[in-house]
Amino acid sequence: MASWSSISLALVIVFSMSKAQGAGVECERLEVSACAYAVSSSGMRCVLERNAGGAYTCATSEIDAEGFVDWVETDGCVAACGLDRRTVGISSDSLLDANFRRKLCSSECFRGCPNVVNLYFNLAAGEGVFLPTLCEAQRMNAHREMAEIRSSGAAAVMAYEWFGESPAYPPSDIPVDVFPPAESPITL
Repeated sequence: MASWSSISLALVIVFSMSKAQGAGVECERLEVSACAYAVSSSGMRCVLERNAGGAYTCATSEIDAEGFVDWVETDGCVAACGLDRRTVGISSDSLLDANFRRKLCSSECFRGCPNVVNLYFNLAAGEGVFLPTLCEAQRMNAHREMAEIRSSGAAAVMAYEWFGESPAYPPSDIPVDVFPPAESPITL
């Protein structure tokens, strides 16, 4: 039976050899299909680039992933967060797309894909936006959109007719005294 010291020594040797052979994520060695959203063993984000000939290459960016190392994003998170593995570069532009924000802010992505959330948290912060606030606004807009969809039928036409306007042209000035003010259910 092998002693603990010989087992420990063997593990140290195997670990040392694997590090010497370059174990871990090296962006330049990643397949193009795994590059986007990966993090190198040095903690820097990998970025997909296109060279002058039009071929895709994977490179190490200068963006620190803050606490993530040796990370290749899963296909599950790529799908859940609405990402595309063929994304070239790293940009906050996708935060302007409501469909992307809906997927990014979904609980499946936001709670299950910490690397992606970390990336977009920092990209949003670079634009002066707090990602949780952006996601809350996304959720509120989703509720507002559903309310608008539900009220866009006959009720909306009746409201326009009530104020003497044509349904084709929204009313320009709705009287504010038509409805009594709401009372709070909480008394102070």
